[in-house]
Amino acid sequence: MNGLRGKIYVLEGPDRSGKTTLASAFSAALTARGAKCISLSFPGRTPRTLGALVYDIHHSHERALDSLSPTSLQLLHVAAHVDAIESTIIPALKDGTTTVVLDRFWWSTWVYGLASGVSERSLTSMLRIERALWKLWSPTAVFLLSRKSGMAGSAAENRLRVLKRGYETLAHAEERQYPVHKVTNNGSVDATLAVLLKASGILPDASASSRTRPAHQKELPFRAVPIGDIQASYRMFSPAKPTIVFDTYWRFAAERQEIFFRRLASLAPPWTSDPILGRHKFTNPYRASDRVSQYLIRNVIYSERYSPEDLFFRVVLFKFFNKIETWQLLEKTFGEIRYADFSLEKYAQVLSEAHEAGQSIYSAAYIMPTGGKSFPAGPKHRMHLRLLERMMREELPAKVFAAKNMQSVFELLRSYPTIGDFLAYQYATDLNYSDQMNHSENDFVVPGPGAKDGILKCFADRGGLNESELIKVVAERQDEEFRRLGLRFRTLGGRPLQLIDCQNLFCEVDKYSRVKHPEFAGHTGRTRIKQRFESRGPLPAPWYPPKWGVNSRLTQALEGVRPPANTCDSASAPDEEGLPHELVADLPGYQIEEG
Repeated sequence: MNGLRGKIYVLEGPDRSGKTTLASAFSAALTARGAKCISLSFPGRTPRTLGALVYDIHHSHERALDSLSPTSLQLLHVAAHVDAIESTIIPALKDGTTTVVLDRFWWSTWVYGLASGVSERSLTSMLRIERALWKLWSPTAVFLLSRKSGMAGSAAENRLRVLKRGYETLAHAEERQYPVHKVTNNGSVDATLAVLLKASGILPDASASSRTRPAHQKELPFRAVPIGDIQASYRMFSPAKPTIVFDTYWRFAAERQEIFFRRLASLAPPWTSDPILGRHKFTNPYRASDRVSQYLIRNVIYSERYSPEDLFFRVVLFKFFNKIETWQLLEKTFGEIRYADFSLEKYAQVLSEAHEAGQSIYSAAYIMPTGGKSFPAGPKHRMHLRLLERMMREELPAKVFAAKNMQSVFELLRSYPTIGDFLAYQYATDLNYSDQMNHSENDFVVPGPGAKDGILKCFADRGGLNESELIKVVAERQDEEFRRLGLRFRTLGGRPLQLIDCQNLFCEVDKYSRVKHPEFAGHTGRTRIKQRFESRGPLPAPWYPPKWGVNSRLTQALEGVRPPANTCDSASAPDEEGLPHELVADLPGYQIEEG
């Protein structure tokens, strides 16, 4: 049994998925085949160990303590894990002859922590300690178990659904680092044990090789950060390695914000001497400053005082289409939009007629998926109306506005058909503009595809951080980075860039660098910027959620706004490197768009 030496097998999954029983059976099967094997559970039940003490606290702290916060509880779990790793697991693995079977891994701390409302930042920080100990020892395999609950419609079933989604997301990310086998445990112990043994290669299975190393998927949510040398000018990011595009990220943010304020100050165009910003359309550094977000805040959320039910209905209806003209069409037809007056058939008919007349009812900002086989409902707009009706019927507004943090709101939205990570994060942010929620935008971020491409161009090596972590580091360092480059960045009345803003900026710098830095390729391989900038006239004075406290300070922010230096008439302005328009078309990765 030399092939079983010094290995780690992990059984993971929600409570009552059969981990403990199968861990014991799996360990016994290895021992019967000649392996030297130890079986441990996290946090642990061995008498007179920290793990046993934490286990008792976890399951009976109500009797011994007045209160115990979710973050404190997860810290206790990590402490128990660290103790077991240092005192038992690593010594066993170092002898090269022992196989360790683990009932739970650090995965459970992450998944249960999020489900309990612990912030992603807190979990990431505390788990770095444990991950640092694991860095030399990767699991031979992780078995992610699931089982039918038999609790349909109950609160326990809803929590189980959240936990399963958390485990699925983590498994999807981790399987590029080591084999992850998803196992349904609805049969007998012997039947499921046979599946585990075959997946491990311990019992022969012709199809096992195809499951041993799944195709690479997402990056890790986080992993132990290696220590190494980096570019001297970026020591603050050790060990991440920025590229020249990272400097462009900050220059772009500062100049795009100056354009915004120059327009607010009613300065005459051109508003920038940057030829790329002058010719192409880019969103504002602050997401809430963009035209559609401004309309949402003013006309959908704060036009009157709405009940939580009506507010949710209005925001999600608007965001499904994300188009001002579509909202105005519905208002013109039905008057003030309220849930009590909603008729799926009537709304669908109005939108169908508009679509058949050649009117675009969806924004082109991002592609909205159809329901497909998972949620069939005819035309896409009818599917979205039906989905909104289902949300309201299932009392999602009450659940959303009672959620403890942005992560919880995201999870609730993400559980519905056709709503993936990107849309769930965007909708959570939009709902958080209202006075019904007041979650910090700096506790949670989900990078979209464009942002991931921007990060890829900004960093030659992320140094062990995932995209979400890197966005958080960037947001925390914004003042230092602007100062390092000698840039003045005008905030919104003292409000710094939030995680959602930094995420969006990565997406915008991805587009910008297609022209500025064509040598940096992203995942998509796109080489040009599609949308041209067209002025819609004077920029209306912006208005932000009152709870931010920035509206009264915007006038002061306009002080000192000046026209850009070295500008010339926009009709004859040179483009990249001072070249005339007819030559710019020959530059690599650049095409002049017509119209």
